[in-house]
Amino acid sequence: MIEAENLTKRYGDRLAVDDLSFTVHPGRVTGFLGPNGAGKSTTMRLLLGLDRPHRGDARIHGRHYRDLHEPLRVVGALLEARAVHTGRSAYNHLRCLAQTQGVGRKRLDEVIELVGLTGVARKRAGGFSLGMGQRLGIAAALLGDPSILILDEPVNGLDPEGIVWIRTLMQRLAAEGRTVFVSSHLMNEMAVTADHLIVIGRGRLIADCSTEEFIERSTEKMVIVRTPEAERLSGLLTAEGATVVPGAEPDAPLTVTHMEAPRVGELAAAEGVVLHELTPRRGSLEAAFMELTRESVEYGDTAGGAAAAAGLDGAAAIPGAVPAQEGKVR
Repeated sequence: MIEAENLTKRYGDRLAVDDLSFTVHPGRVTGFLGPNGAGKSTTMRLLLGLDRPHRGDARIHGRHYRDLHEPLRVVGALLEARAVHTGRSAYNHLRCLAQTQGVGRKRLDEVIELVGLTGVARKRAGGFSLGMGQRLGIAAALLGDPSILILDEPVNGLDPEGIVWIRTLMQRLAAEGRTVFVSSHLMNEMAVTADHLIVIGRGRLIADCSTEEFIERSTEKMVIVRTPEAERLSGLLTAEGATVVPGAEPDAPLTVTHMEAPRVGELAAAEGVVLHELTPRRGSLEAAFMELTRESVEYGDTAGGAAAAAGLDGAAAIPGAVPAQEGKVR
């Protein structure tokens, strides 16, 4: 288990992490999301003792990282995949790490095979592609067979096959009862990988909930309807308080909001309107993320303006969410 309690970190006059508290539980993949500059990497560094907080505390299984006797056997971390001596082979890089923790050669060979580097293990890491370097960083994180994984953007540089592989690996490790804490900017990937989300903006907590709850509570649901009587149905639905957006083409489907699919079907049936399609659609993680973090974007406001123009509700949609404060640099 990972615990952050009132973590606060400043760099000069810049508040990077602001009174941040959360717990990452074992047995599930927890995604760590936030806009650029939100404080994700700083938070991970604080968890691993690479930075000291000005206030608050970070614990791994109830202890500070610096107090762990064999840290690689407890926590496997990937913060910077390129943190490797470029003149060493992948094998020798991992062997050096293994020797510091008493990890045997058998485990070293297992990890190299697991991440798919067997064919290039004796080649210099300096010549690796971005994807191969990422696999080497993941191998280092897995070397001690740890109960906790902290991964910062692990899919960077991976091809589609590699992305599926790391997703499957993280889910399998979580199913074994391990704690998996992973950050990513790929919303579509997090939507199918993470069971739980911790979302921050300008160093402050925005949401701490299941992925499903985050999507369901923070995005507007819609219903896709196809009917040969689009104009008539639109009038019926609008009269009942729904918002109906017609398609660009005459036979294009209607997009209905502010009304659930069963009610749409009931109204159509009551008036004898033929339906060819009635499909409820939930929002995407990307849309939910844009909505909740629009006031926390540090660099530029295009996304926030677009979200505001769409009439989205913001962080108040999540119970317990803490809206980031405007006018402060985080």
